[in-house]
Amino acid sequence: MANKLGRLLLTGAAGGLGKVLRDSLKPSTDVLRLSDIAGMAAAEGAHEEVVPCDLGDKAAVDALVAGCDAVVHLGGVSIERPFEEVLEANIKGVFHLYEAARRHTAKRIVFASSNHVIGFHKQTETIDAGAQKRPDGYYGLSKSFGEDVAQFYFDRYGIETVSIRIGSSFPEPLNRRMMSTWLSFRDLTTLVEKSLFTSDVKHTIVYGVSANRDVWWDNSAAAHLGYVPQDSSEQFRAKVEAQPPVAPTDPNAIYQGGGFTAQGPFGD
Repeated sequence: MANKLGRLLLTGAAGGLGKVLRDSLKPSTDVLRLSDIAGMAAAEGAHEEVVPCDLGDKAAVDALVAGCDAVVHLGGVSIERPFEEVLEANIKGVFHLYEAARRHTAKRIVFASSNHVIGFHKQTETIDAGAQKRPDGYYGLSKSFGEDVAQFYFDRYGIETVSIRIGSSFPEPLNRRMMSTWLSFRDLTTLVEKSLFTSDVKHTIVYGVSANRDVWWDNSAAAHLGYVPQDSSEQFRAKVEAQPPVAPTDPNAIYQGGGFTAQGPFGD
């Protein structure tokens, strides 16, 4: 593929990672269309467009995708919540997005999936993209659904997707679990760029993780992306290990999805 797009849509642009990519993806496109249900800073010149959109509104999503060459889809509920809250943006929303891409012939989507698709695998395991999905909550179920939608729309309509199973992307790891799952903002940007511009990705699943000392995920099945992380959580080890130790029975010490495996049920 070319190394620059005419118009790129970034959903979830008001969120933490959306704000990072709003800045770092500017060189990748002539026009960056930014969307979220939450408020955003005004467009900065002709190279940005701000278009608020509720992902649960099919007609609005259709109009949002029109004219875009590719989509980086971060939008939706990003934490574990009751199913009804996850349903609108994360399940209906991803369907609306792919339907709009089909109608408007957008041929590449970068889907922000999550490590919570495989969250019930143990931290003692090393798994690759072919490992059994083991969602750890409603949020993880929604991301698993999104990956299935991506595969279907490639097989049926030829829309290519890179599903990035994001680990923990923050300025620095916050706890011991994140020492393994941490993804720096620089590596996130590189991975998204590789996902946008690598040719013939079909539907590729890749784990979004930096070059940490102890990782649970094998990205060999996504080697064609050419993603080589540059950062590591090791620089934060002393700070993190100064925290009180986690009990061996704590989900954060057992499961790759950590505490998500123990959240809910809601409303009982």
